[in-house]
Amino acid sequence: MSSQDQIDESAAPLIEHLAELRTRILYALGAFIAAMVLCYLVWNPIFNFLTQPICHALADRGQQCGLYLIKLQEGFFVAINISFLGGFALSFPVIGYQLWRFVAPGLYRSEKQAFLPFLIASPIMFFAGAAFAYYVILPMAFAFFLGFQQGGLDPAAGAANEMAAIGFQGSVQEYLSLTMKFVMAFGICFQLPVLLTLMGKAGLVSAKGLANMRKYAVVVILIVAAVATPPDVVSQVILFSVVYGLYEISIQLVARIEKTREARMRAEGTWVGDDADEDEEPKA
Repeated sequence: MSSQDQIDESAAPLIEHLAELRTRILYALGAFIAAMVLCYLVWNPIFNFLTQPICHALADRGQQCGLYLIKLQEGFFVAINISFLGGFALSFPVIGYQLWRFVAPGLYRSEKQAFLPFLIASPIMFFAGAAFAYYVILPMAFAFFLGFQQGGLDPAAGAANEMAAIGFQGSVQEYLSLTMKFVMAFGICFQLPVLLTLMGKAGLVSAKGLANMRKYAVVVILIVAAVATPPDVVSQVILFSVVYGLYEISIQLVARIEKTREARMRAEGTWVGDDADEDEEPKA
């Protein structure tokens, strides 16, 4: 067989893979566009839901909830941003399924069984982080930011204590940007157990190695907490506690995976470890 024939035969599977990839991308893109259009049609209720934290924080101070369009085109771009992010979130299961359909034929049965739980756990953990940001962190953050307001003239104190009024008049686009920053940051942080457990499953990290890296992990988590949250100690401590707790959970999950792998390899007689030669008799 000539080298040209070998090249032609090897090109056929590549073309088939590219065709399959194109099909999966088209399905995923179609689902995303459909979800994006759907979210655009209902962007007002979605935005009203996202404004609940700031409205509750303002209501606690006896203020009316109101956001303003600073620029003429701002409302349109807010609707586009909501439809884009909402469309991605809504179509993520379809996108993940298309990804699975593309990679699954190239995996062994054991690899499929190992990879599928992580594909399911990833969106669950993301939405858990987003919910934590929405219901816990955002109310504290907005309460902190609104604390910098101050009144104008105090009638009881007289003109001598007159001070400039500082009130909140929020921009619709700025509020959406800040809210989505918190939601996305916490959603990504909650992917930590999924990522580390998947790396442990692949043998890229070990429970012992992760445990030895605790002091460095603490520093990194503190930096993330300082960047992703407002400069108040309470929200930073909460974020640090949650992410560090997820790190410790990841160590336990990786340790469990290692024990399961060791038990299986011992049963198969393929285990090679530090105690592999303990049961062997010394040679004369």
